[in-house]
Parts: sequence; C-alpha cells; structure tokens
Amino acid sequence: MSLVGHLRELRNHLVKALLAVAAGTIVGFLWYDHGLLTFFTEPYCALPGELRLQGDGECRLVVLDVFGGVLLRLKIGLLAGVVLSSPFWLYQLWAFITPGLKRNEKRYGIGFVAASTTLFALGAVMAYITLTKGLELLLSLAGDEVAFQLTAPDYLGFVISLLVAFGLSFELPLIAVGLNLVGILSHEALSGARRWIYFLTIVFAAFITPTQDPFTMLAMAVPMCVLFELAIQVARVVDKRRAKREAAEGLAGLDDDEASPSIEAASPLDTTPSSIDEPAHLQR
Repeated sequence: MSLVGHLRELRNHLVKALLAVAAGTIVGFLWYDHGLLTFFTEPYCALPGELRLQGDGECRLVVLDVFGGVLLRLKIGLLAGVVLSSPFWLYQLWAFITPGLKRNEKRYGIGFVAASTTLFALGAVMAYITLTKGLELLLSLAGDEVAFQLTAPDYLGFVISLLVAFGLSFELPLIAVGLNLVGILSHEALSGARRWIYFLTIVFAAFITPTQDPFTMLAMAVPMCVLFELAIQVARVVDKRRAKREAAEGLAGLDDDEASPSIEAASPLDTTPSSIDEPAHLQR
C-alpha cells in the first residue's frame, strides 16, 4: 500500500473511532442525571459532615459561572464516552496496526492490549477506593474550625487526575515486561535492581499522587511493587525459555560431521608427544 493509501486507511479508522466516542459522549450526557454524577461525588459526600459546609443534610458542589454547569456536564459526558466506546476505538487502532504485524507479534499485541486495559482499570478502581480517605486526611489538616465548599470543576478535575495517575502508574510494570520480551532488559538486570525499583516506586508514588498523603501514596506504591515483582518473575521465565531456544537453535544449525561447541570446549584433543603411545622399537 502506498503512503496515500496508508493515510486514507488511517483517516477511515480515525473517523470511525471518533464517531464511536461521540456516540458514547451522548450516552454519558444523558446518563449524567441518572447516577453518573453521583458516582463521581460519592467520595466527597461520604466525608464527615463537619468537613463539608452543608453538613450531613446536603451534599452539593458549587458552580461559580453561568456556563460552568454545561461545561461540567460535557466534560463528564466526554469522559464517560471515551470509556464506554473504548472497545470499539481500540479495535479500530488494532485493525490499522495488525496488517503489518507477524503472527507472533499479533499474539503479543493482543496480550498487551488486554493486560494494559486490565491494569489501567485496576489502578482506577484502587484510586476510587482510596479517594475518600485521602480527601478526609487532606481536608482535616485545615483544623476543626474550617468547613469546605468545593467547586465542581476543581473537585472533578482532582478526581479525574487521580484516576488517570493511578491507571497510568499501574502500566509501568507492563513496560518492563515488554522491554524484556524484546531483549532490551534482562531478568538479571531487573533482579539486581530490585531494591532500587522498590525505592524509586515509593518516591514516584509520593510525587505523582495529587493528594500526596501517606495513605494514597502507599495505596499506589504497594500494588506497584507487587506488580514489579510479578514482572521480574515473568522476565525470569522468559529468559529461561529464550536461553533454551537459542541453545536448541545452535545445535540444530550444526552439520552432521561437525562437533558441538560444548564438546569441543569440554574435551579438547591432547596431541602432545608425551601422550601418544610410540612403538616399542622407537622408544629406545
């Protein structure tokens, strides 16, 4: 296919993906009043009443401008649309890439797409679970005489950034596995740097979490350390299989009258005169 053909194919897949996102956005826009907004505000409403200005009776976010409500609804609808339509636009991306891949590359690609989606969802769920405790810890630092009335854009921006930060952070161990599969990063290197990996993971979690409180930091760092350990063990299995395959390919490439390198190295022929039995009439 020519360059123009590739660009035309890319355009077609992008149009289909954008149409899917638009349809999902419409669904999210209609879903806004039927539980979607409640899903996002539930961690804030679960805070103790003394931290919120309304107390226990009401739980509402504040909008300070006329168009703030419309923009808020569109933002949440777009986010929901991207999530709801993700199977379709991921398929469009895969359909554009897969013609240029080999059979084993297709197999790895499907595995990586499934693993990355699962890890991102796991990170987002972990962030949502820890959101209430993180908010409570942060807001309580202001003292007992301070109550908060959060604006909707600031709060929802904070929630979305936390979900995305957790989701992307859980992808890092998968990157280590990918580098090992292509032969860039070995199990020996990963295993030798295990302590540094754990230390840098904790430092990374301390900087990347929007709340930057110890509870949320540990909620990100501990699962990431577990995932990195799984990545190290996967690298160990991959390196063992690679070594066996290379050894088998090395032996299979030898000629019938050619000795294997291991035999030549282990049993060299000693041809020194002292080791050769001479005839009796020449030993005098």
